[in-house]
Amino acid sequence: MNQKTISNRIPVTDFEAPELDIYARMNEIQLLNRHEPEKGMFIAESPKVIERAINAGYQPQSFLVDDEHMEADAYRILERCKEIPVYAASREVLRNLTGFPMTRGMLCAMHRLPLLRPETLLADARRVVILEHVVNPTNVGAIFRSAAALNMDAVLLCDNCSNPLYRRAARVSMGTVFQIPWTILDETVSWPEGGLRLLRNFGYKTVSMALRDDSVSISDPRLKQEARLAIILGTEGDGLASATIEGCDYTVRIPMSHGVDSLNVAAASAVAFWEIS
Repeated sequence: MNQKTISNRIPVTDFEAPELDIYARMNEIQLLNRHEPEKGMFIAESPKVIERAINAGYQPQSFLVDDEHMEADAYRILERCKEIPVYAASREVLRNLTGFPMTRGMLCAMHRLPLLRPETLLADARRVVILEHVVNPTNVGAIFRSAAALNMDAVLLCDNCSNPLYRRAARVSMGTVFQIPWTILDETVSWPEGGLRLLRNFGYKTVSMALRDDSVSISDPRLKQEARLAIILGTEGDGLASATIEGCDYTVRIPMSHGVDSLNVAAASAVAFWEIS
């Protein structure tokens, strides 16, 4: 196979071409488009992530590909999307265009799908994850990867969290943001009061991961015995809000040694998911 067999390949010659704005001149917030969510976009990075997004039903708008990768993993994806524009150039040209080195030499601009209602996710799940004010996209991506690998059924994010489809979050998750169901608790579900009430209405017991004197160990056998459980994780610095902790059925901590008081939220999530699942 050579590049001539990719009929939709378009060489990048004009850095100011408007069709390249989405890769070079639009930030994550602009792509999200909160005012018109039906027009929202995101950038998926690396063939593995892009392929998992396509398999999950996300529609590509265009590709940006390093010529050196055109004959590798990217080709299988491009063969599936023969009507989609493929902008291509050398690695150095593309780095100058995007401002960062592309993982595995491939980006894809994709249309967002409508968000699911929280009730839809909660109806059939047994173990769900709630994220409160987790703003680091690396942590969000890592939590999703652990949730998918360690038998969590869904993830619900408060609207002050980093979006799971931000480029870095999706890449760190290795595309599992497209494999595990998730949604955002928007202004129609007031958190924590409204969100905790919604969880109770669906029969969930709630677990706040927090350092409190009344915490129980993550290995407490009652946790595994609960038919439905929601594990709630908080912001990287201050942890969960007091109102969230007070409203939960359990406050849980991971036992530590050597004077360490806590783990990074992503690391703590993996321990909690493994133990509770």
